[in-house]
Amino acid sequence: MKSAGFKREEHIKRPNDFKNLFKNGKRASVAGAKLFYLPNDLGFNRIGFPLPRGYGNAVQRNQSKRFSRETYRNFKSKLNSGFDILFLVYPPTQKDSLEARKAQFQTLCEKAGLLK
Repeated sequence: MKSAGFKREEHIKRPNDFKNLFKNGKRASVAGAKLFYLPNDLGFNRIGFPLPRGYGNAVQRNQSKRFSRETYRNFKSKLNSGFDILFLVYPPTQKDSLEARKAQFQTLCEKAGLLK
């Protein structure tokens, strides 16, 4: 059985794309996270996982991005297509967990109207 992969073209890589989303993107927020999104002309979603300055040490940053990528993989089939998305997570006040990240992402997508 093939898993819901995360292809290379689904990543937002260019700094101008990040700047455009931060400047012109629509926003949804919950405690500890924010979602920026804009429609794109592609038939698939692209996503980026920026972290704010001062987000812990390298281990904490990498773990946070792993949680975010795994959350996106789980929700990928439930999202409408054709959006550029930034999932910005702030440093947690408690221990970071995958379950908390999934709850944040689901709430943000519901607020933004990105779920099918």
